[in-house]
Amino acid sequence: MSRNENVIKADYYEVLGVSRTASDQELKAAYRKLALQHHPDRNPGNSEAEERFKSCSEAYQVLSDPQKRAAYDRYGHAGLGAAGFDGNPFGAQDIGDIFGDLFGEMFNIGGNRRSSRVQKGRDIRHDLTIEFEEAVFGKETKVTVRRMEACKDCRGAGTATGRGPSTCPHCQGRGQVRYQQGFFSIARACSACGGTGTVISDPCHTCRGDGRVERQHEISVSIPAGVEDGTRIRYQGEGDAGRFGGPGGDLYIVLRVRPHKFFEREGNDLHCLIPISFPQASLGAEITLTTLDGEAKLRIPEGTQSGQEFRVRGKGVPHLNEYGRGDLIAQIIVRTPTKLNKAQRELLRELGQTVTVENTPTARGILEKVKEMFS
Repeated sequence: MSRNENVIKADYYEVLGVSRTASDQELKAAYRKLALQHHPDRNPGNSEAEERFKSCSEAYQVLSDPQKRAAYDRYGHAGLGAAGFDGNPFGAQDIGDIFGDLFGEMFNIGGNRRSSRVQKGRDIRHDLTIEFEEAVFGKETKVTVRRMEACKDCRGAGTATGRGPSTCPHCQGRGQVRYQQGFFSIARACSACGGTGTVISDPCHTCRGDGRVERQHEISVSIPAGVEDGTRIRYQGEGDAGRFGGPGGDLYIVLRVRPHKFFEREGNDLHCLIPISFPQASLGAEITLTTLDGEAKLRIPEGTQSGQEFRVRGKGVPHLNEYGRGDLIAQIIVRTPTKLNKAQRELLRELGQTVTVENTPTARGILEKVKEMFS
Protein backbone atom coordinates (compact mmCIF):
# COMPACT_ATOMS: atom_id res chain seq x y z
CA MET A 1 0.00 0.00 0.00
CA SER A 2 1.42 3.39 -0.90
CA ARG A 3 1.97 6.24 1.51
CA ASN A 4 -0.79 8.28 -0.16
CA GLU A 5 -3.30 5.46 0.42
CA ASN A 6 -2.42 5.42 4.10
CA VAL A 7 -3.15 9.14 4.34
CA ILE A 8 -6.43 9.02 2.42
CA LYS A 9 -7.92 5.87 3.96
CA ALA A 10 -10.13 6.71 6.95
CA ASP A 11 -9.62 5.20 10.38
CA TYR A 12 -12.04 2.28 10.84
CA TYR A 13 -12.90 3.24 14.42
CA GLU A 14 -13.74 6.79 13.34
CA VAL A 15 -15.89 5.47 10.49
CA LEU A 16 -18.04 3.53 12.98
CA GLY A 17 -17.87 6.29 15.59
CA VAL A 18 -16.56 4.03 18.38
CA SER A 19 -13.52 4.04 20.65
CA ARG A 20 -10.52 1.83 19.96
CA THR A 21 -11.45 -0.30 22.97
CA ALA A 22 -15.04 -0.88 21.80
CA SER A 23 -16.44 -4.34 22.54
CA ASP A 24 -17.90 -6.66 19.90
CA GLN A 25 -21.42 -5.66 20.95
CA GLU A 26 -20.59 -1.94 20.66
CA LEU A 27 -19.13 -2.49 17.20
CA LYS A 28 -22.18 -4.42 16.10
CA ALA A 29 -24.59 -1.81 17.45
CA ALA A 30 -22.70 1.06 15.80
CA TYR A 31 -22.57 -0.74 12.46
CA ARG A 32 -26.23 -1.72 12.58
CA LYS A 33 -27.23 1.91 13.15
CA LEU A 34 -25.06 3.26 10.31
CA ALA A 35 -25.98 0.44 7.90
CA LEU A 36 -29.71 1.06 8.38
CA GLN A 37 -29.20 4.79 7.93
CA HIS A 38 -27.17 4.56 4.73
CA HIS A 39 -28.48 1.33 3.17
CA PRO A 40 -28.98 1.76 -0.63
CA ASP A 41 -32.55 0.45 -0.39
CA ARG A 42 -33.43 3.33 1.90
CA ASN A 43 -31.47 5.89 -0.16
CA PRO A 44 -32.16 5.09 -3.84
CA GLY A 45 -29.96 7.08 -6.19
CA ASN A 46 -27.90 8.60 -3.37
CA SER A 47 -24.27 7.84 -4.24
CA GLU A 48 -22.95 9.49 -1.07
CA ALA A 49 -25.10 7.24 1.13
CA GLU A 50 -23.95 4.20 -0.86
CA GLU A 51 -20.29 5.13 -0.28
CA ARG A 52 -20.92 5.61 3.44
CA PHE A 53 -22.62 2.21 3.54
CA LYS A 54 -19.60 0.59 1.86
CA SER A 55 -17.17 2.36 4.22
CA CYS A 56 -18.93 1.32 7.41
CA SER A 57 -19.36 -2.23 6.06
CA GLU A 58 -15.64 -2.45 5.32
CA ALA A 59 -14.77 -1.11 8.76
CA TYR A 60 -17.10 -3.55 10.51
CA GLN A 61 -15.89 -6.56 8.54
CA VAL A 62 -12.28 -5.89 9.58
CA LEU A 63 -12.95 -4.95 13.22
CA SER A 64 -15.41 -7.81 13.82
CA ASP A 65 -12.72 -10.34 12.83
CA PRO A 66 -10.36 -10.85 15.83
CA GLN A 67 -7.31 -11.61 13.69
CA LYS A 68 -7.86 -8.71 11.29
CA ARG A 69 -8.58 -6.34 14.16
CA ALA A 70 -5.39 -7.35 15.97
CA ALA A 71 -3.34 -6.72 12.81
CA TYR A 72 -5.07 -3.38 12.24
CA ASP A 73 -4.59 -2.32 15.87
CA ARG A 74 -0.86 -2.95 15.71
CA TYR A 75 0.02 -1.75 12.20
CA GLY A 76 -3.00 0.13 10.82
CA HIS A 77 -4.12 -0.41 7.22
CA ALA A 78 -0.63 -1.63 6.29
CA GLY A 79 -1.05 -4.59 8.63
CA LEU A 80 -4.06 -5.96 6.73
CA GLY A 81 -2.47 -6.51 3.35
CA ALA A 82 -4.45 -8.92 1.21
CA ALA A 83 -6.44 -10.06 4.26
CA GLY A 84 -8.42 -6.82 4.49
CA PHE A 85 -11.88 -6.08 3.10
CA ASP A 86 -13.00 -8.77 0.65
CA GLY A 87 -15.76 -6.76 -1.02
CA ASN A 88 -18.64 -8.49 0.76
CA PRO A 89 -20.46 -5.71 2.68
CA PHE A 90 -21.60 -8.12 5.39
CA GLY A 91 -18.40 -10.16 5.79
CA ALA A 92 -18.86 -13.36 7.74
CA GLN A 93 -21.97 -11.95 9.46
CA ASP A 94 -25.36 -13.13 8.21
CA ILE A 95 -27.75 -10.31 7.33
CA GLY A 96 -30.32 -11.83 9.67
CA ASP A 97 -27.81 -11.57 12.51
CA ILE A 98 -27.17 -7.89 11.84
CA PHE A 99 -30.73 -6.73 11.23
CA GLY A 100 -32.80 -9.62 12.62
CA ASP A 101 -33.20 -8.21 16.13
CA LEU A 102 -34.48 -4.89 14.85
CA PHE A 103 -36.89 -6.31 12.27
CA GLY A 104 -37.98 -9.01 14.69
CA GLU A 105 -38.94 -6.39 17.25
CA MET A 106 -40.90 -4.40 14.65
CA PHE A 107 -42.70 -7.26 12.89
CA ASN A 108 -42.41 -10.18 15.34
CA ILE A 109 -39.81 -11.98 13.20
CA GLY A 110 -37.61 -14.56 14.86
CA GLY A 111 -39.93 -16.04 17.47
CA ASN A 112 -39.11 -16.03 21.16
CA ARG A 113 -35.52 -14.82 21.25
CA ARG A 114 -33.79 -14.49 24.61
CA SER A 115 -30.71 -12.44 25.34
CA SER A 116 -27.90 -14.44 26.88
CA ARG A 117 -26.75 -13.53 30.39
CA VAL A 118 -23.22 -14.34 29.29
CA GLN A 119 -21.42 -11.09 28.46
CA LYS A 120 -17.90 -10.35 27.29
CA GLY A 121 -15.79 -8.24 29.62
CA ARG A 122 -14.95 -4.63 28.87
CA ASP A 123 -11.59 -3.72 27.33
CA ILE A 124 -9.26 -1.63 29.51
CA ARG A 125 -6.76 1.06 28.50
CA HIS A 126 -3.71 1.92 30.61
CA ASP A 127 -1.28 4.72 29.66
CA LEU A 128 2.35 3.96 30.48
CA THR A 129 5.01 6.70 30.33
CA ILE A 130 8.54 5.53 29.50
CA GLU A 131 11.89 7.22 28.91
CA PHE A 132 13.27 7.85 25.42
CA GLU A 133 16.04 5.28 25.88
CA GLU A 134 13.51 2.66 27.04
CA ALA A 135 11.54 3.13 23.83
CA VAL A 136 14.72 2.68 21.79
CA PHE A 137 16.14 -0.38 23.57
CA GLY A 138 13.00 -1.93 25.10
CA LYS A 139 12.10 -2.67 28.71
CA GLU A 140 10.53 -5.25 31.00
CA THR A 141 8.28 -3.70 33.64
CA LYS A 142 5.13 -4.27 35.69
CA VAL A 143 1.95 -2.22 35.71
CA THR A 144 -1.00 -2.28 38.10
CA VAL A 145 -4.51 -1.87 36.72
CA ARG A 146 -7.95 -1.97 38.30
CA ARG A 147 -10.26 -4.46 36.64
CA MET A 148 -13.40 -6.47 37.30
CA GLU A 149 -12.66 -10.05 38.36
CA ALA A 150 -14.97 -12.99 39.05
CA CYS A 151 -16.37 -12.91 42.55
CA LYS A 152 -14.71 -15.65 44.62
CA ASP A 153 -17.60 -15.93 47.08
CA CYS A 154 -20.22 -16.87 44.47
CA ARG A 155 -17.75 -18.05 41.78
CA GLY A 156 -19.20 -15.60 39.31
CA ALA A 157 -22.78 -16.86 39.61
CA GLY A 158 -24.03 -13.69 41.32
CA THR A 159 -26.22 -15.61 43.81
CA ALA A 160 -25.66 -16.08 47.51
CA THR A 161 -26.47 -19.78 47.32
CA GLY A 162 -24.33 -20.38 44.22
CA ARG A 163 -27.20 -22.21 42.48
CA GLY A 164 -27.50 -19.66 39.71
CA PRO A 165 -30.40 -17.47 38.55
CA SER A 166 -34.07 -18.52 38.59
CA THR A 167 -36.75 -18.20 35.92
CA CYS A 168 -38.14 -14.69 35.52
CA PRO A 169 -41.76 -14.68 36.83
CA HIS A 170 -42.70 -11.68 34.66
CA CYS A 171 -42.04 -13.29 31.26
CA GLN A 172 -41.97 -16.95 32.42
CA GLY A 173 -38.44 -17.36 31.08
CA ARG A 174 -39.19 -16.25 27.50
CA GLY A 175 -37.16 -13.07 27.78
CA GLN A 176 -39.87 -11.15 25.86
CA VAL A 177 -43.20 -9.55 26.61
CA ARG A 178 -45.76 -9.29 23.77
CA TYR A 179 -48.02 -6.38 22.98
CA GLN A 180 -50.84 -6.32 20.44
CA GLN A 181 -51.00 -3.20 18.27
CA GLY A 182 -53.52 -3.44 15.46
CA PHE A 183 -52.59 -6.27 13.13
CA PHE A 184 -49.11 -6.66 14.61
CA SER A 185 -47.96 -8.59 17.62
CA ILE A 186 -44.91 -6.73 18.91
CA ALA A 187 -42.40 -8.45 21.19
CA ARG A 188 -40.14 -6.39 23.43
CA ALA A 189 -37.40 -7.42 25.81
CA CYS A 190 -38.66 -8.07 29.30
CA SER A 191 -37.78 -5.11 31.56
CA ALA A 192 -37.65 -7.29 34.67
CA CYS A 193 -34.86 -9.60 33.46
CA GLY A 194 -33.37 -7.52 30.63
CA GLY A 195 -34.40 -10.12 28.07
CA THR A 196 -32.43 -12.98 29.61
CA GLY A 197 -35.44 -14.87 30.97
CA THR A 198 -33.80 -15.29 34.38
CA VAL A 199 -33.43 -13.19 37.52
CA ILE A 200 -31.31 -13.39 40.64
CA SER A 201 -33.65 -13.46 43.62
CA ASP A 202 -30.93 -14.06 46.23
CA PRO A 203 -27.94 -11.91 45.17
CA CYS A 204 -24.44 -12.44 46.52
CA HIS A 205 -23.62 -9.95 49.29
CA THR A 206 -20.07 -9.42 48.02
CA CYS A 207 -20.77 -8.63 44.36
CA ARG A 208 -24.48 -7.71 44.77
CA GLY A 209 -25.51 -10.08 42.01
CA ASP A 210 -23.05 -8.83 39.36
CA GLY A 211 -20.83 -11.89 39.63
CA ARG A 212 -17.73 -9.65 39.60
CA VAL A 213 -15.82 -7.36 41.96
CA GLU A 214 -13.21 -4.68 41.23
CA ARG A 215 -9.65 -5.52 42.23
CA GLN A 216 -6.11 -4.39 41.49
CA HIS A 217 -4.15 -6.61 39.14
CA GLU A 218 -0.42 -6.57 38.39
CA ILE A 219 0.78 -7.66 34.96
CA SER A 220 4.25 -7.96 33.44
CA VAL A 221 4.67 -5.79 30.34
CA SER A 222 7.33 -6.47 27.72
CA ILE A 223 8.15 -3.34 25.70
CA PRO A 224 9.98 -4.29 22.48
CA ALA A 225 12.88 -2.20 21.20
CA GLY A 226 11.94 0.47 18.68
CA VAL A 227 8.46 1.42 19.89
CA GLU A 228 7.16 4.96 19.34
CA ASP A 229 4.97 7.36 21.24
CA GLY A 230 1.38 6.13 20.97
CA THR A 231 2.28 2.47 20.38
CA ARG A 232 -0.38 0.13 21.80
CA ILE A 233 0.39 -3.30 23.21
CA ARG A 234 -2.59 -5.65 23.49
CA TYR A 235 -2.93 -8.34 26.16
CA GLN A 236 -5.82 -10.60 25.25
CA GLY A 237 -8.16 -11.53 28.09
CA GLU A 238 -6.46 -9.26 30.64
CA GLY A 239 -9.30 -6.72 30.74
CA ASP A 240 -12.49 -6.94 32.77
CA ALA A 241 -13.79 -10.44 33.44
CA GLY A 242 -16.91 -11.41 31.50
CA ARG A 243 -20.22 -11.76 33.29
CA PHE A 244 -21.66 -15.19 34.08
CA GLY A 245 -18.93 -17.13 32.30
CA GLY A 246 -18.38 -14.73 29.42
CA PRO A 247 -14.86 -14.20 27.97
CA GLY A 248 -12.65 -11.50 29.43
CA GLY A 249 -11.95 -8.23 27.68
CA ASP A 250 -8.50 -7.12 26.53
CA LEU A 251 -5.95 -4.82 28.14
CA TYR A 252 -4.36 -2.14 25.95
CA ILE A 253 -1.10 -0.60 27.17
CA VAL A 254 -0.65 2.77 25.41
CA LEU A 255 2.94 4.01 25.52
CA ARG A 256 3.86 7.65 26.11
CA VAL A 257 7.53 8.40 25.38
CA ARG A 258 9.24 11.33 27.11
CA PRO A 259 11.29 13.52 24.73
CA HIS A 260 15.09 13.36 24.87
CA LYS A 261 17.10 16.42 25.88
CA PHE A 262 18.97 16.63 22.56
CA PHE A 263 18.09 13.66 20.32
CA GLU A 264 15.05 13.86 18.04
CA ARG A 265 13.59 10.80 16.34
CA GLU A 266 12.47 10.63 12.73
CA GLY A 267 11.39 7.11 11.84
CA ASN A 268 14.31 4.91 12.88
CA ASP A 269 16.90 7.69 12.53
CA LEU A 270 18.09 9.98 15.31
CA HIS A 271 18.98 13.63 14.71
CA CYS A 272 21.09 15.97 16.80
CA LEU A 273 22.95 19.30 16.51
CA ILE A 274 26.73 19.34 17.11
CA PRO A 275 28.43 22.70 17.76
CA ILE A 276 32.06 23.12 16.63
CA SER A 277 34.44 26.06 16.59
CA PHE A 278 35.48 28.10 13.56
CA PRO A 279 39.04 26.66 13.57
CA GLN A 280 37.66 23.10 13.74
CA ALA A 281 35.39 23.76 10.77
CA SER A 282 38.20 25.43 8.79
CA LEU A 283 41.08 23.06 9.54
CA GLY A 284 39.14 19.85 10.23
CA ALA A 285 39.13 17.86 13.45
CA GLU A 286 38.18 14.59 15.09
CA ILE A 287 35.51 15.10 17.74
CA THR A 288 33.88 12.83 20.30
CA LEU A 289 30.19 12.33 19.60
CA THR A 290 27.70 11.24 22.28
CA THR A 291 25.29 8.48 21.17
CA LEU A 292 22.70 6.38 22.99
CA ASP A 293 25.27 3.54 22.98
CA GLY A 294 28.09 5.65 24.43
CA GLU A 295 30.77 7.73 22.77
CA ALA A 296 31.82 7.55 19.11
CA LYS A 297 34.45 9.35 17.03
CA LEU A 298 33.40 11.65 14.18
CA ARG A 299 35.84 13.05 11.62
CA ILE A 300 35.14 16.66 10.60
CA PRO A 301 36.80 17.40 7.24
CA GLU A 302 38.46 20.72 6.34
CA GLY A 303 36.09 23.43 5.17
CA THR A 304 32.97 22.02 6.85
CA GLN A 305 30.06 24.44 6.59
CA SER A 306 27.43 25.18 9.21
CA GLY A 307 24.36 23.03 8.54
CA GLN A 308 26.31 20.17 6.95
CA GLU A 309 25.17 16.71 8.05
CA PHE A 310 27.18 13.58 8.85
CA ARG A 311 25.66 10.12 9.16
CA VAL A 312 26.84 7.59 11.74
CA ARG A 313 25.60 4.18 10.61
CA GLY A 314 23.78 1.85 12.98
CA LYS A 315 23.51 4.28 15.90
CA GLY A 316 19.80 5.00 15.50
CA VAL A 317 16.65 3.18 16.64
CA PRO A 318 16.19 -0.59 16.16
CA HIS A 319 13.54 -1.61 13.63
CA LEU A 320 10.46 -2.82 15.53
CA ASN A 321 10.28 -6.64 15.48
CA GLU A 322 12.96 -6.72 12.78
CA TYR A 323 16.74 -6.79 12.46
CA GLY A 324 18.92 -3.74 11.97
CA ARG A 325 18.91 -0.16 13.22
CA GLY A 326 18.57 3.32 11.81
CA ASP A 327 21.36 5.91 11.73
CA LEU A 328 22.43 8.88 13.81
CA ILE A 329 22.51 12.08 11.75
CA ALA A 330 24.64 14.86 13.23
CA GLN A 331 24.10 18.38 11.89
CA ILE A 332 27.06 20.70 12.34
CA ILE A 333 26.68 24.23 13.73
CA VAL A 334 29.74 26.48 13.54
CA ARG A 335 29.76 28.64 16.67
CA THR A 336 31.01 32.22 16.39
CA PRO A 337 32.86 33.43 19.52
CA THR A 338 31.16 36.35 21.28
CA LYS A 339 33.92 37.36 23.73
CA LEU A 340 37.46 37.88 22.40
CA ASN A 341 40.55 39.26 24.10
CA LYS A 342 42.91 41.72 22.44
CA ALA A 343 45.33 39.10 21.09
CA GLN A 344 42.50 37.06 19.59
CA ARG A 345 41.06 40.12 17.89
CA GLU A 346 44.42 40.93 16.29
CA LEU A 347 44.78 37.37 15.01
CA LEU A 348 41.30 37.47 13.48
CA ARG A 349 42.05 40.83 11.82
CA GLU A 350 45.17 39.38 10.26
CA LEU A 351 43.22 36.37 9.11
CA GLY A 352 40.46 38.58 7.74
CA GLN A 353 42.95 40.38 5.52
CA THR A 354 43.97 37.09 3.89
CA VAL A 355 40.60 35.28 3.75
CA THR A 356 37.70 36.94 1.98
CA VAL A 357 34.11 35.85 1.24
CA GLU A 358 32.16 37.31 -1.66
CA ASN A 359 29.09 38.98 -0.13
CA THR A 360 26.58 38.13 -2.84
CA PRO A 361 22.82 37.72 -2.24
CA THR A 362 21.69 34.23 -1.14
CA ALA A 363 18.52 32.42 -2.22
CA ARG A 364 15.68 32.79 0.30
CA GLY A 365 15.28 29.00 0.58
CA ILE A 366 18.79 28.64 2.00
CA LEU A 367 18.20 31.44 4.52
CA GLU A 368 14.98 29.78 5.69
CA LYS A 369 16.82 26.50 6.26
CA VAL A 370 19.44 28.32 8.33
CA LYS A 371 16.70 29.96 10.43
CA GLU A 372 15.04 26.61 11.04
CA MET A 373 18.37 25.12 12.03
CA PHE A 374 19.00 27.74 14.73
CA SER A 375 15.40 28.01 15.96
